[in-house]
Order: sequence, then C-alpha cells, then structure tokens
Amino acid sequence: MEKIALFPGSFDPFTIGHQSIVNRALPLFDKIIIAIGYNTLKKPLLELEKRMQLISDVFPSNPKIVVSHYQGLTIEYCTKVKANYLLRGLRTAADFEYERAIGQMNKAMNPGIESVFLLTAPEHSFVNSTIVRDILFYGGDASKFLPEGIDIKKYLS
Repeated sequence: MEKIALFPGSFDPFTIGHQSIVNRALPLFDKIIIAIGYNTLKKPLLELEKRMQLISDVFPSNPKIVVSHYQGLTIEYCTKVKANYLLRGLRTAADFEYERAIGQMNKAMNPGIESVFLLTAPEHSFVNSTIVRDILFYGGDASKFLPEGIDIKKYLS
C-alpha cells in the first residue's frame, strides 16, 4: 500500500517551519499532499491561488509532493485523496495538546488514518504563520521566516 500523508494547514504564508516538516517527512512517505484548508476563523492575507503557487515554487518538480486545497473536514479529505496519514508539526506543549485532541477525534471518525507528529526543529520553534502574516501585513521584512528564494512580494500582489 502506498504511504500517502496529508499535511493540512492554512499556510498563510508557508514558512520555513512548514518547509522543514515536509523535507523531514519526505523519506517517510511515498507522497505528501500539502493541502490548504479553508479556516472560517482566519481572514487570509494571501489568496488561495497565490498560496498554492508559493508552495509549488518551494518544491519545484518534486514528484512526491502534491499541492491541493479543500473545504470541510480534514479527515474526510484524507479519505477522498486516499491519504492514510495526517502529518502535523509540533512547536510547543500547547500545540501537542491541541493536535492530540484533534488526532484522537480523527481516529474515532476514521480508525484507518494515523496522525504523525514531527517536532519542529529548534531553530524554527518560534516561527508562526500568524505572526509572519502580521509582519507582512504591516510591511515588515519577514524574509528570514520564509523559504529561501521566495520573494513574498510576488505573491502579495
């Protein structure tokens, strides 16, 4: 059976922390679907198409990575795309508690899908999309928190 992981998030924007999780997970899975979900609680800075393009630009020509988007429950999208793993990064103890609760609910809803948690690399543990989004919104320089070679101005227009 092919090992397919779904890495869900709003990715607004996709940061070096997200990139690190994907790069470290690549040897573990046959395919990683980076899926942008619709979050009713967040007003995005970057349009969906721009977020998808940014992620595609971070991983050009990698046949193991697919960039997608969805609405609705993540666990249902896993079933739709035949993902048998949910990939999540953990920065803090609070992240763990939150993700553990979601993982247990997901397991109750679909026992065939495993949640896989990777600890964030220490040098990225403070990187948070919400804070990076605020830096960008107010015109600050967030380049050190974004994947190398990404000119965020290209995606903001």
